Amino acid sequence: MIQTRAIDVESIRRDFPIFTRKVNGKPLVYLDSAATSQKPDGVIESMNDYYRRYNANPHRGVYAISEEATAAYESARQKVATFIQAPSPKEIVFTRNVTEAINLVRYSWGRANVRAGDRILLTEMEHHSNLVPWQLLAREVGAQLDFLYIDDDGLLRLEDLDRKLEGARLVAFTHQSNTLGTINPVKAITQAAHRAGALVLVDGAQAVPHMAVNVADLGIDFYGFSGHKMCGPTGIGVLWARRALLEAMPPFMGGGDMIKRVRLQEATWNDLPWKFEAGTPSVAEGIGLGAAVDYLCGIGMDRVRAHERTLVEYALEKLQDVPGIRLYGPADSEIHGGAVSFSLPNVHPHDLATLVDREGIAIRAGHHCTQPLMERLGVPATSRASFYIYNRPAEVDQLVEAIEKAQKVFN
Repeated sequence: MIQTRAIDVESIRRDFPIFTRKVNGKPLVYLDSAATSQKPDGVIESMNDYYRRYNANPHRGVYAISEEATAAYESARQKVATFIQAPSPKEIVFTRNVTEAINLVRYSWGRANVRAGDRILLTEMEHHSNLVPWQLLAREVGAQLDFLYIDDDGLLRLEDLDRKLEGARLVAFTHQSNTLGTINPVKAITQAAHRAGALVLVDGAQAVPHMAVNVADLGIDFYGFSGHKMCGPTGIGVLWARRALLEAMPPFMGGGDMIKRVRLQEATWNDLPWKFEAGTPSVAEGIGLGAAVDYLCGIGMDRVRAHERTLVEYALEKLQDVPGIRLYGPADSEIHGGAVSFSLPNVHPHDLATLVDREGIAIRAGHHCTQPLMERLGVPATSRASFYIYNRPAEVDQLVEAIEKAQKVFN
C-alpha cells in the first residue's frame, strides 16, 4: 500500500493568523470547520492586493487595472475547474455560495424541465439548502418529492433505490453529510439515476474542501460548493454543470455582463459562463477562492483526506469513552468525513457548547440546518465537532476533557 505523507500541522497552523488569538484566556481550539473554515494569510493577502493595487471592474474596461482584474478573476475560474477536474472553465459558474448554486439549478433548469407529476428524489440527510429549493419547485409546478432514508448507522438505504427512481426527473443529494459525516456513494447512485433517465445534482459543500473531487469521473450533471468552507472567503461559491445543460438553460438573473446585445424589446445572452453571472461579480472573493485552491493544492487533497481520517478515527475512539455519549454517523472512518455529531444525556447541546467555549473550544450546537434529520435521530439538536487541516489530536483530548468537565456541572 502506498503511504500518504503526513501533513505538517504546526507549519500549516502558522499560515492561519487566527490561531494567534486566545478565547477566554486560552488558545483557540477551532472545531467548526464544517460551518466555515479559517483563512490562511495567502488568501487574505490576495484579496488585499486586489483592493490595494488593481481594484477595478473586470470584463468591461480596456485600461490596465481592469484587464488585470479580469485576468485574476478568470484565472481563479481556471484554477477551480482544474481543482475539480472539470472539462472546461466555461462550465464553472461563480455564485455567492452553494445555496445560490442549487437555487440557480432549481430556478433555471427546474422550471424549464420539471413538470406536474414528475418526481424529485432527495435524501433524509439533506441540508436545508438542498431541500427547501426543491420543496419550492415541487409546489410551483406540481412535482412530487420522495426520499432515500437512512439506517441506524447513518448510511443511505439503497435497497429500494431503483423503485424510487421510477418517474424521477432529478436526484439531488449531498456528497458528504454536514451532520453525520457520511460520505455517500455518488457514482453508484448516479449510475442508477441515469439508467432511470434522471439527472443528478450533488451538494459538494462538505466534500470539496476535504477530498479530491473529479466531477467528470463521478458522472454527475450538477455539482455545487462554497468557497468559505475550503479556506476561501465568504460570498463566493461554484456551480459546475455539464456544458450542454448550461447552454440549454435560460439565465438565472438579468442585468449587466450576462448579455451579448440589448434592444428595447429584447436581448441576447452572453456566452458561458457569464450568461449566469449578472452584474458586478465578487471580484476579490473570486481571487481569494483562487488563492485557496492554490493553498490546498500545495498541501495535496489526498493528504488532507488522510489527515482528517486519522483525526476522525481518534475522535470516535476518544469520545466513546465519555459516559453516556451517543455518537451519530458511520463508525467506519473510510466513509466518515470530518464532522462528528454527538449528544449527551441531560445536557442540551447549546449548554455544552457554551461551557466548552470557556475552555477556548469552538464547537457547533443545533440542528445544523438538517431539521428532518434531527427528527429521524429523535433529538432536537446535536453537538458537532468538525476537523480540518489545522487541527491536532491534542485538540480532541482537550475537547473530551472539556466535555467531561461540563458533565460535572449538570451532575
